[in-house]
Order: sequence, then C-alpha cells, then structure tokens
Amino acid sequence: MNQRFTQTFLIAPTRQGVGLTSVALGIVLTLQRLGIEAGFAKPVSQDTTDTSEYFAQTLFKLPVPEPLSLRGTAERIAANQNSELLEEIVSLCMRAGQGTDVLVVEGLHTDSSQAFAAQLNVDIACSLKAEVIVVADASLPDAVDDLHLNISQFVNEGCKVAGVIFNKAPVGFDRYHAKHRLGKTPIWGIIRDNPLLRAPRAIDVARHLKAEVVLQGELSTRRVNETIIAARSVAEVIPHLRPGALVITSGDRDDVILATALAASRGIELAGLLLTHATTISPQVMALAAPALNTGLPILCTAANSIATVLRVSNIPDAVPHADIARMNMVLDAISDDLDTDTISAAFHMPETTKLSPPAFRYQLIQKARAVQKRIVLPEGEEPRTVRAAVICEEKGIARCVLLGKREAIESVAASQGIALPASLEILDPDVIRKHYVAPMVELRKAKGLTPEQAVAQLEDTVVLGTMMLAVDDVDGLVSGAIHTTASTVRPALQLIKTASDSSIVSSIFFMLMPDQVLVYGDCAINPVPTAWQLAEIAKQSADSASAFGITPKVAMISYSTGLSGVGDDVDKVRQATEIAHEKYPDLVLDGPLQYDAASVVEVGRQKAPNSPVAGYATVFVFPDLNTGNTTYKAVQRSANVVSVGPMLQGLRKPVNDLSRGAMVDDIVFTIAITAIQAQSFPQANPNLFDWKSILNAEPQHFIQEESSPAESGT
Repeated sequence: MNQRFTQTFLIAPTRQGVGLTSVALGIVLTLQRLGIEAGFAKPVSQDTTDTSEYFAQTLFKLPVPEPLSLRGTAERIAANQNSELLEEIVSLCMRAGQGTDVLVVEGLHTDSSQAFAAQLNVDIACSLKAEVIVVADASLPDAVDDLHLNISQFVNEGCKVAGVIFNKAPVGFDRYHAKHRLGKTPIWGIIRDNPLLRAPRAIDVARHLKAEVVLQGELSTRRVNETIIAARSVAEVIPHLRPGALVITSGDRDDVILATALAASRGIELAGLLLTHATTISPQVMALAAPALNTGLPILCTAANSIATVLRVSNIPDAVPHADIARMNMVLDAISDDLDTDTISAAFHMPETTKLSPPAFRYQLIQKARAVQKRIVLPEGEEPRTVRAAVICEEKGIARCVLLGKREAIESVAASQGIALPASLEILDPDVIRKHYVAPMVELRKAKGLTPEQAVAQLEDTVVLGTMMLAVDDVDGLVSGAIHTTASTVRPALQLIKTASDSSIVSSIFFMLMPDQVLVYGDCAINPVPTAWQLAEIAKQSADSASAFGITPKVAMISYSTGLSGVGDDVDKVRQATEIAHEKYPDLVLDGPLQYDAASVVEVGRQKAPNSPVAGYATVFVFPDLNTGNTTYKAVQRSANVVSVGPMLQGLRKPVNDLSRGAMVDDIVFTIAITAIQAQSFPQANPNLFDWKSILNAEPQHFIQEESSPAESGT
C-alpha cells in the first residue's frame, strides 16, 4: 500500500492512569498546530467506554480505523497467534496513517490484570518501526524510576525512545532534576496538574449517582469544581458558595437552601444543589425561592445520606465522557500548551505545504501575538465574555489588555464567573481618564468644528474613548463589538484614526477555518456595494492580510459567472476589478470572474477555467458586494460547522477590529491576537504629528462637527 507518512510515534504509559489518551491526542493537536498532517490509531481498545477513537474522529475529523477488542487480542496471544495479531495491527495503523506526515499510535494501558500489555506495546513499536514516547505520572514520587524501567524495556528490544512526557505535574515539580536523571532522553513536555480539567458536569454527577433530576437548569454545562456538605450552620456554608460549588444537603435544611437561592440570584453559577436522604424542598420555601432557583441552577435528589453521597461524587472517573466535547477541548489545549514544540519539531523534518491548517493557524496567531506583546484596549470592559478573554490573554501572555470600566463592576463580573483577575491586568476607569483626551480629540476634529463640550459628550462612549487612546498611541489596538454594532465600532475609527496613506477604503476579512485549510473571505462586513476600483483594492488588502498571517494568497474575484461566460452589470464590475488589479498589482496571483466552485474545487476549476493560476486553488475569495459576502460566510459557517475568525478590518492607520455580537470567548481571544499582530506592522509615531502636550494646554477651538456612517453589516 502506498503510504505518505514517514514517521510513526507510539505513545506508551509507564503504568495505569497516566492520562494516556489525553496525552496522545494532545500530541496530535500539537502536530497540527505545527502544520503537520497527523494520523491517529488506537490498535487495541481496552474498555467499552474507550474514548480515543471517538474524540479523534469528532475533534480532528480523522479516519480512525476501528480498534481490535481487548478480549480478542488476549485470546490470540493465549493461542500463540502473535504474528497474525501484529500483522493485523500493522495493517490497521497503515490505514490510519495513509496520506499523513506523522502517525500517532496510542499504546495499551498497563496493569496487573493485563500482563501482556507491556510486551505488546514493545512488539507494536518494533513491528511499526515506531519511535516511542513514554508517558509518566509526575505526581508519583517514583515517576522517574518508572520511566527508566520502561525506557529500558523498549531499548533492550531495539526500539528508539524519542522522548518522555510527564503528566499531572504538581506545583514545584523539579524539571532539572528529572532532566539530569534522564540523561540524553529528550523531555517532550511537563504537563501541569489542573484540577479544573477534571471537573465533571452536573449531568455526569446525576448519571454517576443515578440521581433524580428535580430541576433541570443548566445541567449539561455547569461544572463541579468542589463539593460542599452543609453539615454545619449556614454561616459556615456561605463563604463556600462560589462558582462551580455543588451544595450537598438534605431537603429540610431550609436555611442552606435559601442561602443557595440567594447566591444564585446574585449571579453566582453554582454547579448545583444535591438533596440527600430522598428529601424534597418544602412547598413554602420552593415558592419563595423559585425565582432564584430558576436561574439555571440544577437540583438533584438521591436516596443516600450526605457522607455517602460526597464519597461517591469524589469517585467519579477522571475519564472525559463522550458527550463532554468542551472539556476534552480544554484538556487537549492545556496539554498542547505545555508540550515543548521546539523539542517535538526537532524529532522530525517539517514537511513543506502550501496549505495552512486551522490548528496551525490558531497556534501561529497565539505565538506571533506573544512575541510582539502589544497593548490592546477593550472598551466593553464590563462585558462578561470580554473580561474572561482579557484574563486568558493576560495569563497566556497573548497581549497586554486594557479593560475600560469600573473596577468594582469588573470584579463583580469576574467573581460571578469564578474568575480571578490577575494583578497585572490593567483596568482604567473611563470617568478618571476621559479628561486627558478632550483636547486631542478637539484638535483631531477641528476641521469639523468639534467643541470641548461635544468632545466630552462623545467620550462618554467607551468605544470613542478607546479609539482616542489608540489615536494618541496610548494603546496599540482596539477590539470592540461584543455588545456594540459594527457601525458603533467603525465610525469612531474612520473619524479619529482614518485610512492608511496607501488605502482609500476600509474593508474587512474573515478567516474561515475549513477542515483542511484556512481561507480568507473579503469583504463580508463593511462595504455594501463597492465599485470596481474598490474591489481591486479590497483584493490587494485581503491578499496582504493573508500573507501576514501565513496564508499563501491566490485571489479569486467571485461572481455568478466564470470568465467570459456571463453578461450583466454585476459580472462586468468584477471583470473590470480584475483588470484593474492586474494593472495596479502585477505581482498579485489573482483571477476573475470565477464562480465559487470554480475557485475552490480543482476538478471544476480545470473544466471552467483551465488556464487560470487560481481556479481550484483559491485561498482568498473577494465577493462582489456585502450581500453576497455576508450571506456566503454565514452559510458556510453554519451549514458546514466552520469556525470563522473576524471580521478583521483593513485599510486603517491603526488596528481596530470588530466582533460579532454572538462572539464566544475564544473568538474574542483570537481577535485580540490578530489585533496585536496587526499592530506590529503599524508605525508607533502618531500619524497626525501632533504635539499632544501642547494641545492639552491649548485653548479649545470651535468648528462644525462631521457625521460619518459606515455600513452596518449586522455581523
């Protein structure tokens, strides 16, 4: 069978319970982030609830062959059919690795009940000529001794051990001592222990206890970070009513139930209320507390006593259940973040590719943003998603975020989400800093007659205030739009930041994270009906943006017709825009008009535009108008379940980026990263060349104010 993959890595544990599945899939994610096409195989399933195959297929869309059963494997080994068994395992792995650069094979868990597992791991590694990565539980005192023993087993059979990984590393784990004892064996990563990644959902608790669901609430999304047994007075319980707390009490503890209801009414997202002894809440208490208890708080009931219930909750398996995709994503992200990409990259040659995969794109975004360390202002500083995103950016070193808002309000929002605000996270009170930007704003808008009084009024809007901070170089970029319209974000930028010297138009792009590559769509958010000249400029802006983010630009000017096959004003405009772009930007790889299928599908492109340098291989799609672009990006995003990052604005002097009002926390984080990267290419000196210190002391001037109205796309 013709195979493309050149290397195979077997991921083997030192013992049971090292987190083998999570680490193996975390390696797959890391390889994808590095731009490596990785395959995955789990040759032998050891449990009816084995999650490896499921998560590899669901999260990575990999064609994972069905593993062999443990029982069948044991029977064949007992019958001395090892050769036939290994032949089948090799065939299975070859199918999994076909068309990939690297194959990651998850070995077998080892314990006393499956004595053959350790030797079978060695046999699989030898048969596949795989390099071995040994995973140890760093929380155990003899973790390094375990590694030495397992490494010896593989080396003695002629296998190469390419590295080791320490999982569940406690605070204070001595990396240097471990490295010294391991000698030349590379450490691929030390993965920190994080109890939050083991937090089950309330629904997992209900299933484990076989508990009755009294009130559904947000049963499928709330997580149990800690359990509280209400055995003492309510005064002792109240300090523990924190986000993620599961309150365990009997139904006759009216005081505890009312305190729980009060906490829920204040926005504290408790994991749930678990009633013991098969008790219920009295009708009087339920009637009084109903509005608070119906805020999403799940209520469960079990027949066991409180002590027994706590013990059973503490024994919920650590394995991530199939339905908890969100938790597995968090686990894999955490593992990948802690793996040493330099060491891993050194283990093989990076393949050349013209396609940038979504994991590689996201990884590069974060790495590039970390490298430039820009200061990004977030005008919606009291908005919950924005607060969480700012904390993530601060903790991961993605950017230095500045939240505009009242500290008390932001701390309250953080507390309600169970977030600890880092001491280094900058929070600025708009009422305190506003006065510093009145004179500069009057100067910027003097041609439009802005008065100090008008400036003060406009600066009440935190988006305008943040834009002024950007205009005078107090920050490097701005991200807004979680609760503001596109126009509310863009209008101040057009008035105060203005277009770049080489741009006559502000446009936007979305990064579309398709299953196998990242595409660029423009303009899907700003310009309703661009002219042919504007379309040509949008094409150049979009191509430059693609290049800046690691995407090789091949620009398709999209229309309802390909080449000369169609007539009409709309297709003529695209044809004219293509001609203008060729004349103005001769080095740009661009073609049009092209229908979407001709631009994106190789077979269709060959048929409809056989001589096109773009058809079938387009990475940048320029749409003829806002209606087409916005409709297309949303149709692809929703119908194909594709993640889109953006819109990212192009053509301004300084980076300002808009969010969708439905943006998730990760969307905001990636937009902040994009803004930081954009900021690196902008000059630090203020483009208006003002002496701000003299302006702050100058007398105000009086002119007429301008109104500007960018398109409202509704993104």
